[in-house]
Amino acid sequence: MKPIEQLALVALLVRARICSLTKSVPSRLSRGGLPLIALLTLSSLRADDWPMLGGRPDRNMVSREVGLPAEWSFGGKTPAKNIKWVAPLGKVTFCAPVISGGRVFIGTDNDSKDHTEQRGVMKCFAESDGKLLWAVTHEKLRNPSEDDGTIGVTSTPCVSGENVYYVSNRAELVCLAARDGKQIWSIDMRATLGVMPNQASSSSPLVVDGRVFSVTGTSADYKTGKVKNPAAPSFLAVDALTGKILWQDNSPGARIMTGQWGSPGYGVVEGVAQVAFPGGDGWLYSFAPATGKLLWKFNGKAHEKTLPSGEPETLFQFLAAPVFVGDRVYAAIGEPEAGSGAGALRCLDAKQRGDVTKTAEIWRLDGLDFSDSISMPAVHNGLVYAADTPGYLSCLDAVSGKKLWSHDVKSNIWGSPLVADGKVYIQSSEGAVFVFAVGREKKLLVTNTQLPDLQHGTAVAANGILYITGQKQLFALVAGK
Repeated sequence: MKPIEQLALVALLVRARICSLTKSVPSRLSRGGLPLIALLTLSSLRADDWPMLGGRPDRNMVSREVGLPAEWSFGGKTPAKNIKWVAPLGKVTFCAPVISGGRVFIGTDNDSKDHTEQRGVMKCFAESDGKLLWAVTHEKLRNPSEDDGTIGVTSTPCVSGENVYYVSNRAELVCLAARDGKQIWSIDMRATLGVMPNQASSSSPLVVDGRVFSVTGTSADYKTGKVKNPAAPSFLAVDALTGKILWQDNSPGARIMTGQWGSPGYGVVEGVAQVAFPGGDGWLYSFAPATGKLLWKFNGKAHEKTLPSGEPETLFQFLAAPVFVGDRVYAAIGEPEAGSGAGALRCLDAKQRGDVTKTAEIWRLDGLDFSDSISMPAVHNGLVYAADTPGYLSCLDAVSGKKLWSHDVKSNIWGSPLVADGKVYIQSSEGAVFVFAVGREKKLLVTNTQLPDLQHGTAVAANGILYITGQKQLFALVAGK
C-alpha cells in the first residue's frame, strides 16, 4: 500500500474537484439530451451578486450579467487586457468565489512552505479593487485521512444577509460576520455529531428562510472503507442566526461507499418547498425544509449491475449539487477517483413522493452517451449545457433531449458551465477557458489560455465582473479594461 500521504493527495485532487493533468481522456461518442424543463431562467434571478454555489439556491448556473469579456490576457509578451484586479490566494484553491455586498469570499490555504504550518483559510476581498479585507484561519486536523495535509478550505461559502457560512477543513459548520470575519457561531460536527470525514469537508451550504442546509461529510473510514459511525447524520438543517440544530438525517448510514462531498439544492415544486441532498450511498434525498420530513428519494445507481461479490459496479455517487428547474431536478453521478466510466445524467420528476426510483426518471443519459460527471448543468432558454469529466461540453434541446452539439476540450472538466451575457464559459483542467455563444449551433468564440496556474474551476459573474479562479490567484475580469 502506498503511504497515506500519497494516496490522500490523489484523493484530494478528486474530492476537491480538481482534474488530474496526467489522467487520460477516454474517447467518447455522442451524448443525448436533457428533459422537458422550465425553459426560462428563474424570474427571481437578478443581475448583481452571486452569493452562493450556483448563484441561487436552485444551483442553476445562469446569470443575467451583461457586458462580460469573452477574451483577456495577463501581460507578458502581450499587454494586459480586460484585467480589473488580481488577488493572491494560497498555493492550492479548490472552490469558487462568491460575491455579496461589495465583498468577494473564497476558501483556500495559507501558502505556507512548511507542511506543519498548513492551514485552512477563508479570505474576503473588496469587490472594487481586490484588497484583502480579512482572513480567518483554521488549524489542520492531526489525522490526514480526515483532513488531507495538502489542502485548505474547500467549501464554497454562502452569504446571507450580513453573515457568511461555510464548512471548514475541520468539519465545522461556521458562521462569520461578513463585514469583519468575526465568528458568530460554529458547530464542530466531529465532536458534536460524531461525523467522520474522508480526507476533505467540501459541502457548500445554502441558506433559505433562515435555515442553513449542509451535507456533514460523514464518510467511510479512509483505511478500512467501513462506516464507523452509521448513526452520524449526513444531512443537517441549522438555524442561521443561532446555530441551533433544527433537524438531521442519517439515511445513507452504513451504505456510504467512500465519502460525502456534495452540496444540497433547493426548489419550490407545485408550491411545495424541498431541499435535496446528495448521499454517499448513491441516492438523492429530498426533504421538507422546515421539518426534515422525507419527500422522495431516488437511487442514482439503479442502472448499474451488482457484482458477484455484492459490491456496486462503481463507486460513483452524486457529487455535484442537484439543480432545480421548474418541477424537474437534474443530477449527475461520478467519482473520478474510482476511475472514469459510464456515469449517468438524469432528469427527475420532483413532484413525486416516496421511493421514486422506478417512476420519477424522465430520461437518463448513460453508457457511451454520458460519462461520469461532477458538474452542475446550466439550463437556459430551452437549452441545457452539461459537461462530463472526460472533457465534453454538450448542448441539448430541453424539450426533446436531443443533442445539438458537443465540444471536446481535450482535457478533463471538473467545474460547471456558466451561462451569462449570451455566452457559455467552461474551464478545463489544463488551464484553458472556452467561451461559446449560446444557441442551438456550436460557435466557439475564443479559447483563453493566458491566465497562469489554472487547473480546474468554475467561472462566476457578478456586477459586471467575471471571476476566474487559479490555484494561487483570483482574477477579476471586465470588458474594456
